[in-house]
Amino acid sequence: MTNPRPPQGRTDSAKNRDLETDRERSDGERLTTNQGVRVSHTDDSLKAGERGPTLMEDFHLREKLMHFDHERIPERVVHARGSGAHGVFRSYQDHSELTRAAFLRDPAAETPVFVRFSTVVGFRGSADTVRDVRGFAVKFYTSEGVYDLVGNNIPIFFIQDGIKFPDLVHSIKPEPHHEMPQASAAHDTFWDFISLTPESMHMILWALSDRAVPRSYAEMEGFGVHTFRFVNESGLARFVKLHLKPMKAMTALVWDEAQKIAGKDPDFNRRDLWNAIERGDFPEYELGVQVVEEADEMAFDFDLLDPTKIIPEELAPVRPLGRLTLNRNPDNFFAETEQAAFHPGHVVPGIDFTNDPLLQARLFSYLDTQITRLGGPNFAEIPINRPTCPVHNNQRDGFMRQAINVGRTAYSPNSLGRGCPMLTPSGMGGYAHFMERVDGRKIRERSASFQDHYSQAALFFRSLSEPERRRLIDAGRFELGKVRSMEVRTRMIGHFAHIDLGLARAVAAAVGVEPPRSAPPPPSAPKGVRFSARDLRRSDALSFDGEANRRKRTARGARIAALIAEGFSADDLEALRKAAEREGAEVVTVAATQSPLKSGSGGEATADESFLTTSSVVFDAVFVPGGGAAAKSLAADSDALRFVNEAFRHFKSVGAADEGVDVLHRTSIRGVRVADPGAGALADAGVVTSRAGARGDLLDVFFEAVTQRRHWDRPPHGATPA
Repeated sequence: MTNPRPPQGRTDSAKNRDLETDRERSDGERLTTNQGVRVSHTDDSLKAGERGPTLMEDFHLREKLMHFDHERIPERVVHARGSGAHGVFRSYQDHSELTRAAFLRDPAAETPVFVRFSTVVGFRGSADTVRDVRGFAVKFYTSEGVYDLVGNNIPIFFIQDGIKFPDLVHSIKPEPHHEMPQASAAHDTFWDFISLTPESMHMILWALSDRAVPRSYAEMEGFGVHTFRFVNESGLARFVKLHLKPMKAMTALVWDEAQKIAGKDPDFNRRDLWNAIERGDFPEYELGVQVVEEADEMAFDFDLLDPTKIIPEELAPVRPLGRLTLNRNPDNFFAETEQAAFHPGHVVPGIDFTNDPLLQARLFSYLDTQITRLGGPNFAEIPINRPTCPVHNNQRDGFMRQAINVGRTAYSPNSLGRGCPMLTPSGMGGYAHFMERVDGRKIRERSASFQDHYSQAALFFRSLSEPERRRLIDAGRFELGKVRSMEVRTRMIGHFAHIDLGLARAVAAAVGVEPPRSAPPPPSAPKGVRFSARDLRRSDALSFDGEANRRKRTARGARIAALIAEGFSADDLEALRKAAEREGAEVVTVAATQSPLKSGSGGEATADESFLTTSSVVFDAVFVPGGGAAAKSLAADSDALRFVNEAFRHFKSVGAADEGVDVLHRTSIRGVRVADPGAGALADAGVVTSRAGARGDLLDVFFEAVTQRRHWDRPPHGATPA
């Protein structure tokens, strides 16, 4: 059989066939179910009332999600690339007032956990540092059963109703005709979908922000995304939003750095997590909750059931519940990290659901997808998924069955087995759903309270610092600059104008779209609300440069590259190592070769890395010790100069002692002052130098600079190559 396409590649006529096919489809094709039934509406699931629960009789929703859940075997459809760790959770106090969940009521109890971090879009072999949402899923092995908090590092989502999830993921995955691009949103089909889906505007700003390129999982927030319910022993229910706040300050990569790391070390975040646990620098997070009384459900100018909205912390502060510590790496990646099966429907007494239409779909979809991915219905018997409390049920047989059940009864009720396993009344610890009144017409509609798509996006943008806004704008320019359709670009600029006119104009100027002249009027708040997010000028918790995050900044966990060559100052290097150890930081020596090097005092050292095996992008700071011969060698080495230039361009701390300062003079660093001969420590925009050796004053000032991580006050770096 001959290939109908010419062997030399796609001709112009061949390239046009895709466009012709699209035109033919647009002329006559109608969306149908797999059975050929025409579909009248595919944006909202069938609910009991516009804010009611999703109905199981929605055959279109079930078929659409079922087909989507089983599209790939055995890799996860989304969140395929993951990293895991074991740990423990301990409650700060008895939170019985909030919930009957046992693991939140006993401060003496230590609950084992398994956490899986992940990227969303890429396949298992993609890089860690792509621009993407990060999964943050926690499995609590409680005394009452497994509780899964299946969250992300962003508190909202792209869509409001789970029926749109297959469309969202299909748009962002590699385009089906050529399977490109990998692990990237920067292409036409994704932005086409987003530009036609206004509810995504809040989330897309988060995805363009620093949140989408975290430096470390230990420095990244987690969120439950949805509104859940906590129910206490007396049956009192409250709406809650769950948060996991890192004990370290949140940090991010800059985009140029993230792209280079993807080539230098595609396992960057995974390696960082593993190494931190191995050296005893255990990642820690504080589990907290925002609480809203049932009576205040409609008191906000947004809908609590809308997963594209946050509750600003100024309106509902986060109440700390306990601390989660990751202290053990997996023994086997596949058996634990890869086979871990999370499901938002895995809850324990005291935690219940709401009618959030995205959550309702996830309750079906997560369970369904495990059947294909893990070989059948018995995935809960895999060791990593197995509860630590006793399990007794009447489930039998099926693929991958591991439990060996004894006895002749596998049904209920029974008398031959003396009624076992027996039911447990809710008053004795049995799970009981919150008795919410539900009524309404069967309807495919969305509540009017879900219709404001721009106010919270504008709040997020206003809350960012000026450097954060610049980086978000650059991200928008990069992403839309990869989009070939001018129609899609123009639609997106129109949406940006609803959020912030300056944002819209800045991105438009870079992607060839006519900048908007004026911004549409902002939507007015509903009448009668008591808590208005639209009245907030900014929210401190949304910015990495906010006061709450700044207070957490330390040098702990920072990786510092010390550049050495033959004749380096051993005293300077040793002083740097001791200071780093006090700060909880790590020093890695880098040289042109990994052969032994003699110091100026006659000792020998072998560099940990060479300029060929590493790069400044995987470090948080650079330091050049003294030593005349070493400085002369480094100043003549283009790899060493590029290493320093790149760190400076990425706003990192750069330090130098004695003759090491001469190396900085040979770089392209401009616009900052360095120490004069004989002078002590001098700091300017994160460049810390001294001509008096690596003494305490220099290292104190240097590590204070490292604590800041980035120095956004640096002059424009256009003249600094990297």
